[in-house]
Amino acid sequence: MTDQERLVTLLATRSAKRGQFVLASGRSSTLYIDARLTTMSPEGLSLIGSLGLALLEERRWDVDSIGGLTLGADPIAYAISYASACSPRPRRAFTVRKEAKKHGTSKLIEGPFASGDRVAIVEDVITTGASALRAIDAVQAEGGKIVGVLALVDREEGGRETIEARGIPVAPLVRAHDIVARLGPVSP
Repeated sequence: MTDQERLVTLLATRSAKRGQFVLASGRSSTLYIDARLTTMSPEGLSLIGSLGLALLEERRWDVDSIGGLTLGADPIAYAISYASACSPRPRRAFTVRKEAKKHGTSKLIEGPFASGDRVAIVEDVITTGASALRAIDAVQAEGGKIVGVLALVDREEGGRETIEARGIPVAPLVRAHDIVARLGPVSP
C-alpha cells in the first residue's frame, strides 16, 4: 500500500462518518469528515508531513512558510514544516487566529511568519472555501504572498472552485470520492 493509499484509509476509517450532519459551512451532508482524528495521530502526522511536502515540491510552490486558520490547519502545517526540516528548503509553520489576541502584541498570525513570505495556506477540509479565504485575507493583509492552498481533503462541493476564482491554485492531498470509495456501500 502506498503512503497516499494509507492516508485515504486512515481518513476513511478514523475520520469519516455517514449520517445526517450540519457542517461548519451550515450545509447539510450525509458525510462528515473529522480530519483531526487523523491529523492529530502519529500515523496521520507522519503521512501528511511527507505527502504534503512532496505535493509542495511537485507543484513547485517555492514557499517560505505554511499555515492556515486554527485549529484544522495547525497539525497539517506543523507536520509539513517538520518534514521539511531536513530538506534543502525548510518551511516555517504559522497559525492564523480566528480573532486577534486582546492582550500582548494583539497578533492575528502566530509563529515565524514574516511580511513578504511566499505562503501556502493549509486547510483540513474544503467545503465552501470560506476558512481558507479567511486565512488568505489575513496573510495578505500582513504582507504575505499566497502561492496556493494545500488541502488535506477537498469535499468536492465548490470550495476549490471558489478559491481558484480568486486566482489561487488549490492542491488537495485527498478528494472526498476517494474516502467514500473506501467506506463501501451505504447501509439500508
